[in-house]
Amino acid sequence: MKKQLFLGLMLLLSTCIYAQNGQMPAGALYGRVVDSATGKGIDAASIQLVQIKKDSASGQNKTTVVTGMLTKANGEFRLEGVPAIGRYQLEITGIGYKAYQKPFSFIDPAKLKQGNRDMASLLGNLDKDLGNIRLGIDNQTLSNVTVSGSKPSVSLGIDRKVYNVENNLMAAGGTATDLLKNIPSVNVDIDGNISIRNSSPQIFVDGRPTTLTLDQIPSDQIETIEVITNPSAKYDASGGTAGILNIVLKKTKRVGYSGNVRAGIDQRGKLNAGGNVNVRQGKFNIFANANYGQRKSVSDGTTERSTTLSDTTTRLLQTDHNVGDGTFMFGRAGFDYFLDNRNTLTLSGIGVKGKFNNNTESDLFVDTLANGYQAHSKTIRESNGNFSFRNLGGSLGYVHNFPKNGHQLTADANYNKSKNDNQTAVNNSIFDNVSGPQTRSFNQLQKGNGTTERITAQADYTNPLSDNSKLEAGVRMNQTSVSSQNNMYYVLSNGALQLQPPLSSRFDYKDQVLAAYGNFSSKIGEKFGYQVGVRLESSNYDGTVYTSTRNSSGNFESSSNHFNIKYPVSLFPSVFLSQKLNDKQDLQLNYSRRINRPGFFQLFPFTDYSDSLNLSRGNPDLKPEFTNSFELSYSNNFNRNNSLILSVYYKHTFGLITRYQSPDVNPINDRPVLVNTFINANSSFVGGFEAVGKNKLTPWWDLTSNVNIYTSKINIDDPAIPTADQIYSWFGKINNDFKLPANFTLQLSGDYNSKTVLAPGGSSSNNSGGGRGFMGGTVSGNAQGYTMPNYGVDAALKYEFLKGKAASVTLSVNDIFKTRKNDVYTSSTFFNQHQVRTRDQQFFRLNFAYRFGKFDASLFKRKNMKGEQESIQGGMQGMGGQ
Repeated sequence: MKKQLFLGLMLLLSTCIYAQNGQMPAGALYGRVVDSATGKGIDAASIQLVQIKKDSASGQNKTTVVTGMLTKANGEFRLEGVPAIGRYQLEITGIGYKAYQKPFSFIDPAKLKQGNRDMASLLGNLDKDLGNIRLGIDNQTLSNVTVSGSKPSVSLGIDRKVYNVENNLMAAGGTATDLLKNIPSVNVDIDGNISIRNSSPQIFVDGRPTTLTLDQIPSDQIETIEVITNPSAKYDASGGTAGILNIVLKKTKRVGYSGNVRAGIDQRGKLNAGGNVNVRQGKFNIFANANYGQRKSVSDGTTERSTTLSDTTTRLLQTDHNVGDGTFMFGRAGFDYFLDNRNTLTLSGIGVKGKFNNNTESDLFVDTLANGYQAHSKTIRESNGNFSFRNLGGSLGYVHNFPKNGHQLTADANYNKSKNDNQTAVNNSIFDNVSGPQTRSFNQLQKGNGTTERITAQADYTNPLSDNSKLEAGVRMNQTSVSSQNNMYYVLSNGALQLQPPLSSRFDYKDQVLAAYGNFSSKIGEKFGYQVGVRLESSNYDGTVYTSTRNSSGNFESSSNHFNIKYPVSLFPSVFLSQKLNDKQDLQLNYSRRINRPGFFQLFPFTDYSDSLNLSRGNPDLKPEFTNSFELSYSNNFNRNNSLILSVYYKHTFGLITRYQSPDVNPINDRPVLVNTFINANSSFVGGFEAVGKNKLTPWWDLTSNVNIYTSKINIDDPAIPTADQIYSWFGKINNDFKLPANFTLQLSGDYNSKTVLAPGGSSSNNSGGGRGFMGGTVSGNAQGYTMPNYGVDAALKYEFLKGKAASVTLSVNDIFKTRKNDVYTSSTFFNQHQVRTRDQQFFRLNFAYRFGKFDASLFKRKNMKGEQESIQGGMQGMGGQ
């Protein structure tokens, strides 16, 4: 019975792999054959990988040579193009040395039977370093190599959840923002703002910070998404209560060539097109991909606000209609150069360019009791703007694999520079009385530009001290430089521009974070494991703000204000404990200390007067907030098709950065206004429970479900500052995958978000790019506010055709029932506001994709292999191509 089950699982795995790739994947193994006494490499040793099969006619075992070669002068060898499914035997012989034989398979039966819960650790392991193989003296036993070709949709690591998104249909032709809408634990609002457990995470690409925004990354370029809610000491200590969202881009290293091309159109007639190609042969692995997209986004909103200042109440009703239209290009290319079996250099570059036009039509109705103003005045505002951006980056990486498996040194340097330009013309037609004629007009022009430059350098060292113990250490430098200028002009009646210094800003700043870390992991017995680590970080802000102030004569004078903020070295410990309850169940307890440094715009002392009823200003006296994060997780892998992950988390923050409002005077017209700024509150906590389930309900129905129940509370000593009441909220998401007849696949997903307290606003997203050139919109949230419940349903249908299902057509629709909206209430001592917005409801896309490739080790080699064949002692007649 066990043998039948094992063979059935093998057959199922083979079928899944073939269905996914259109052909059987191939692996590669390499190593070095050395003299056991001297440690020197053995030249011209014979390496053969043979397969033992039963002959159907005779019923006897038959040995077939799959591949082979002779070692180089230094003893190195590399065998490529080995089918992933099969049982093999590695045979090594050399003149004067004892023969070496070892069974070898790409499927470890023991791990397959017990149901490996961390399948992500086995994926992509098609290149296996067998280390130094000693002949004659040391009969070292090699561990079996395990390669799994059917990727699970979700897997649990010691500090993260990994989601495979290669086959996600919903986001075809979209961006990373569209893709994240279908990831458990991640909440995406209608404007593309990302939150995890009601906080903004740090955004990484391939494990490093980036200047790219999520809507600048095509979804077709993403392989996996890692949700790291409680990062270990190996990762940046920044990120506060949300942790890190790491986006892993696609890149394959299989021998031969592969790629795909794709094209699509949406319901507004906007096109997208792209393609990937990957070629590997010999010492080079070359990869390149490109995307071109057109977008048109439509949003509508209403805002009701009541403001009380100086015993005067002003009521505002505003309606908005916005249309954004533009193009976007993405390109990425690079190569891996294999110096030898254990040393690899990687050079890659990325380029992004786009331009968007925005038109907003607004009607503003104002009712005020102030002296000298008519009640029920009206303003018709039209805003026309254009925004362009460019992002160029490059990275250089080095990997050295020591002879011992898992013993590795890596180093990399990354450089990114982004630049943007924006211009917005605002025309206001003012009616002192709603029913009366236009009384005057008021026109403005805003011009801005900015650059952001980011440099990161990192080195990591990993040494498995034994089968159960591992040491990790590393150092890192991250430096970001931002330059921004934003000028506001009044447009005079003759068309001339009059600069308004109080409404304009210019600044330059640089922040630098230096870090080092160390981790040690081990086991006590067979079931208890632990990892302890500590990270050291220090940071430095250095900036100059150019401002204009009014002198005693009433004129504006320009001045510069330089400031430098240094945060001393801080320690960030982390502890991860794991207990294996049995072969299917695990328990993990994690702790880490985190930091959230105030962002530049939270420190920036410039006052933004663009909204006379809601000004914003930074606070240079802000201090970082520190969070102690605890998480207890339970995972149960019932079988290969059903799993459950349960988590309980608690995060306590000291010195929480939150918004604060105070009355002030507008220097332009001396009217009373509100100023939004930031302060360090006393403390806060966030706690909750999360569950992620993966179930195969039938052979044709896969279900992934996620629910998160949480609560939070802000504590402020000052009774004059209102805070939100503590409430319990919940967030749920369900993803269904249906395999239908005739090569059809259907994905259906839905999400629901209950009434939720607004995040305090202390998180400074690193995803803004920093170079937007202006302060951005108004700060509508504060310590007291909430969003109303909202929900939505998405669907996608895919049809595959041609040989090996190489081609496909996908039709997707987002927000089928037009239910997603942003419905927010905010209030303070001075105002109450209700804002409702919708964006791109019931939106359709149609996409076509075609996949091609040939994974063949001899693809680009010369056909004359006579010399090599004779050297393998006549055994190469059994070599099989793919």
